[in-house]
Amino acid sequence: MEMWLWYVIGVMAAIIIALLLKIHLMHKAAREIETAFADRLITDTNTLIDISSKDKYMGKLANTINIQLRTLRTERHRFQQGDMELKNAITNISHDIRTPLTAIRGYLDLLKQEENAEIAERYIDVIRNRTEILIQLTEELFRYSVIITKERDAVRKPVVINSVLEESIAAFYTSLNEGNIIPIIQMPEDKVIRNIDGSALSRVFANLINNAIKYSDGDLDITLSEAGEIIFTNTASGLNRGEVGRLFDRFYTVEAAKKSTGLGLTIARTLIEQMNGTISAKYDNNRLSIYILFPDLQI
Repeated sequence: MEMWLWYVIGVMAAIIIALLLKIHLMHKAAREIETAFADRLITDTNTLIDISSKDKYMGKLANTINIQLRTLRTERHRFQQGDMELKNAITNISHDIRTPLTAIRGYLDLLKQEENAEIAERYIDVIRNRTEILIQLTEELFRYSVIITKERDAVRKPVVINSVLEESIAAFYTSLNEGNIIPIIQMPEDKVIRNIDGSALSRVFANLINNAIKYSDGDLDITLSEAGEIIFTNTASGLNRGEVGRLFDRFYTVEAAKKSTGLGLTIARTLIEQMNGTISAKYDNNRLSIYILFPDLQI
């Protein structure tokens, strides 16, 4: 047999052996990825998939799966956190609703047995008060459910923030007066205009003013800057930094907040983020400050 033919056969044999070796290594890498992936799905670990193969395609596959694992791990933690919040929320809401219902039932029983008209009227007032609490709780829950299911691309138009803020403060005049709160208001003479949802902004301001009435020690400063930043500041000695850090959490309430599901500031945050704004809170020297910012790019 000619020498060149042996040479060709030798080259082909080497190629076949190399291909078989490569296939074997790829099979090994695939098994490693399969085993590691199955393990990562059932264990909560930050360890990513690592393979022995140096093949760039298998390495790229492992890296792609690692990216998806990071996303999956983040979503899993978010789900676990949300599940825990939901369980706590159900417990808290059940307690908040059951308390006035129990009182209503008790006073109804007393009302049946009471013959004195004056005492009966007092019982009716208590029942009416507890009913109002229930209405407030259910309304807050309803508003939140509507907001979180609402399309994010709501119809927006140029809104004068100065005017909306003035109208919101005026609407709470009676409540502020009852709390002996005289707000100190600072606004620029020029109109601060942003392309946002005016009704949503009005609801945000209402929730924040209502929040100030709940927590304030008797003061409230409201500032609007030309840059589109709105600051609500009040003395709130009954709060602490830990509580302030959770004010925007769903269903979170502090001891000073009665008749509430804790959704007011969560609703405000959701609406502001839907309008591409930001909201945050700070607590220094017993002073609670809530900052809202609508950037210029929304004009």
